[in-house]
Amino acid sequence: MFRIATFNIENLDSSSDLNNPELIQRIPVLRMMLKRLNADILCLQEVHGQETSAHTSARPKRNFAALDKVLETTQYAGYARVSTLTSDNQPYDKRNLLVLSRWPIVEHAQYRNHFIDTLQYRKVTASPAEESRDLSWERPILHAQIDVPALGRLHIINLHLKSRLASSVAGQKLNNYTWASAAGWAEGFYLSSIKRVGQALETRVLLDSLFDSTPEANIVVCGDFNAEPGEVPVEAICGRVENTGNPNLRSKVLIPCSAAIAQSVRFSHLHQGRGNLLDHMLISQNLSSNFVQAQLYNENLHDESLPFASDVKFPESDHAPFVASFS
Repeated sequence: MFRIATFNIENLDSSSDLNNPELIQRIPVLRMMLKRLNADILCLQEVHGQETSAHTSARPKRNFAALDKVLETTQYAGYARVSTLTSDNQPYDKRNLLVLSRWPIVEHAQYRNHFIDTLQYRKVTASPAEESRDLSWERPILHAQIDVPALGRLHIINLHLKSRLASSVAGQKLNNYTWASAAGWAEGFYLSSIKRVGQALETRVLLDSLFDSTPEANIVVCGDFNAEPGEVPVEAICGRVENTGNPNLRSKVLIPCSAAIAQSVRFSHLHQGRGNLLDHMLISQNLSSNFVQAQLYNENLHDESLPFASDVKFPESDHAPFVASFS
């Protein structure tokens, strides 16, 4: 039996000061949750990078010192690890993806506008008016290949799709929380939706290429999709026959592990009193014969929309981890 988990650890930690009070308070809380997961393969989202002393203003050097502090005294400290990287081969300042594995990671890659060219878009509500500009997504797809004993090659695809927050539009924000017009907000929301669905489409193109080369591939797609079941990003990645109308594509359909969780507890995020399933684990048909069970550790979730829901009061993440067991 082995376990795969995905966890949006929530903004860990943009400060280079590892003694800052918020991080110190978060470390034991996050560490307890990671120990509870007891995962053989762990996928993380929103891991920030910390600048080291060995950098220049032009080329900062970063590491994952905050995450390393969390992982101290856990089995994950000794796991193999890959992460998203900038063009300078450094961790991003914010919201990195990581895959940690008990077994060696034999290959890895990241994709950002790799299968889809950068789009061109002219914002219609921008003030002053703008010319067409590139529209791309900020976060890459992280793909790791792991040789799992008695199973073989396992493809892990770790995602953090664009958030539901409206993207910036010049001249349309009065402050960080207030829009100047409903149309400006609508365009910002539209732009975020394009990015989220674009990332999902790029993931689906990657999946099709994997299935074309290895029809019986063992694949797990997991992470924070910022979308619920039935919404376009999830449907695009799953590729259900109900949508394609083509039964010959059934072998390329991904199965949501969340279907094995009772509806009453099938949520990974709380917003305005409502539970949402934004974090997912989808598996290939071939791997489904090894699937045993899935769980969401959401007993301690707080409502992230509360005005006082800061890290000081709620050091745990505002996302619940998702773990699945396989034979």
